[in-house]
Amino acid sequence: MTTGVIVKQRFGRVRAVMTVLVAAGVLAGGGVAGGGSAAASADVLRTGRAAPAASGVTYRQFSMAVPRGVARGHLLTVDLARPGVSVGLLYAGAVGARRAVSAMAGAQGAVAGVNGDFFNITETQHPGVEATGASVGPAIDAGRRLKSAVPDGQRFGPALPPGTTTRDVLAVGADRRARLDRLSLWGSVATPDGTIPLRGLNLYALPVDGIGAYTSQWGTTSRVRATCGTDTERAAPCSTDTTEVTVRRGRVEKIADTPGSGGVATGTTVLVGREEGARQLRKLSVGERVRVTDRLVGQRPGTPRFAVGGFPIVRDGAPLPGLDTVASAVRTAAGIGAGGRVLYLLALDGTKGNAGLTIGELAGLLQRVGARDAMNLDGGGSSTLVLRDPGSAAATVRNHPSGGAERPVPNGIGVFARQP
Repeated sequence: MTTGVIVKQRFGRVRAVMTVLVAAGVLAGGGVAGGGSAAASADVLRTGRAAPAASGVTYRQFSMAVPRGVARGHLLTVDLARPGVSVGLLYAGAVGARRAVSAMAGAQGAVAGVNGDFFNITETQHPGVEATGASVGPAIDAGRRLKSAVPDGQRFGPALPPGTTTRDVLAVGADRRARLDRLSLWGSVATPDGTIPLRGLNLYALPVDGIGAYTSQWGTTSRVRATCGTDTERAAPCSTDTTEVTVRRGRVEKIADTPGSGGVATGTTVLVGREEGARQLRKLSVGERVRVTDRLVGQRPGTPRFAVGGFPIVRDGAPLPGLDTVASAVRTAAGIGAGGRVLYLLALDGTKGNAGLTIGELAGLLQRVGARDAMNLDGGGSSTLVLRDPGSAAATVRNHPSGGAERPVPNGIGVFARQP
């Protein structure tokens, strides 16, 4: 049975009248992912008011009945095929920095946005070590690579579903189509004695025995955290065998025993090594030539223009096996439909009494709104969806963050489009 809901919404002089199909059309029926227990009947998903927010961008509220109660949230539908519509990375100007989503959207001129990747939020296991605020996965802004992925065991957030990794991203290519991809770092440090693999770019956690590069995009945050933990245990002690080398204009300028802090000048690269990586860096001498190269390589052709980390929960029209169907939480997610031409961005409300969703239920919801692929983003107190009303200079928060206010985050997905 198809349920039609006719709603009206006024934005200035524009009066939008839309029919929202709860069990057909945009909100087509579908099963619930991963063995989730929410029924697939037409009445589990309901929409509230709906209206165009900008050219090619639609905003609506929704509620979804689950066994624990009702999960309420907010949904943006972005038509990437529409001229002038695009998505890009919202970030605080440095990898090791955080800012509210509304502030980032306002500063970058986005009409809407959601929070992005999980991040290094705390360092309670390493007393005296500064939390960097840097994100877990790769990040690309306007074709410029900002960072690579930390080891799987060093991530923050819920357990990864089987077969996924910190290198998984939501990406948009030069063809303006959204896709899921997996970005790996290919890099090297060429020295007079040979070539050493580069294992990280602007990371809060380096692989054991690895060397990482830090550029001006890292920011002023301390680099000590990069040598703490191991590839399988985030809480493991910090390494006592470290070296930091500053390379300026292709030559070694300084060598130190421990990672430092402070900004990295343009044209300068700071190399941080741990264990075997540190031993390799200690072979260098001040004045020697060093050449550092790096690039992010995906599984799909072409370098993405935009990429943000998270973990996949729907792929090729089906939920991933092994999704959690027990733990419910406030969540943010992104879905891809229409061959990459439509992007769905949603965030749940964090108000008291909101049921939240399990990862399995979230996958089922994204399938129902039309996603063939989908990615879970950071949730809980980070979940934020912002929107700028036509004629307004500021984007405002539309969901209710669970902490009572916006949490500063390292990055997000910004929507850019023309408004009346």
